[in-house]
Amino acid sequence: MALESFVYGYIVKEEVFPDKAIIIEEGKYGDWVYIIMEGRVKTKKRTSKGMLTINTLGEGSVVGEVPFLKKTDRLRTASVIADGAVKLGLLDKDRLEKEYEALSPPLKSLIRTLVLRLDETTKKASVLALS
Repeated sequence: MALESFVYGYIVKEEVFPDKAIIIEEGKYGDWVYIIMEGRVKTKKRTSKGMLTINTLGEGSVVGEVPFLKKTDRLRTASVIADGAVKLGLLDKDRLEKEYEALSPPLKSLIRTLVLRLDETTKKASVLALS
């Protein structure tokens, strides 16, 4: 997936991570959101048998959005680990928040429902993968 040109207006800082760097750690506090500008990352969940890779994401993918959109405890629901060198764009949280709050209540509710379902599906998939 290519990086859409409008996204550059949301990037406030670029960060580079080396291979295997932990970018986001499951269970830790955080509500910043990144977009992958170059490279790949693996999203992983903790399980009783160790870390399980849920997905590999590349350029144009967003990571870290679940706590931002859930608006609850702001705890990370998965780990994000560099799969080779990766360059990420840190998105303007204040601008995202302002634009999100300007949405109609029904649309915000729909987005929140989708994010909660994604979170639940990811949890169930990690349990099923161990069966």
